[in-house]
Amino acid sequence: MPIVTIKMMTGRTPETKRLLADKVTQAVAESLNIDQANVWLSIEDMQPETQVQRTK
Repeated sequence: MPIVTIKMMTGRTPETKRLLADKVTQAVAESLNIDQANVWLSIEDMQPETQVQRTK
């Protein structure tokens, strides 16, 4: 059973997260030829002040 973790900055609506979860679950299930019920997915909200993004 695959376990997918998505970390992203906070601020997305529950509806947006649900749509993302549905699409990722579908893609993983199709890619691995397994039932979607066997895909576990976790979305973790991250606070911007706890992250650093290095730019050029």
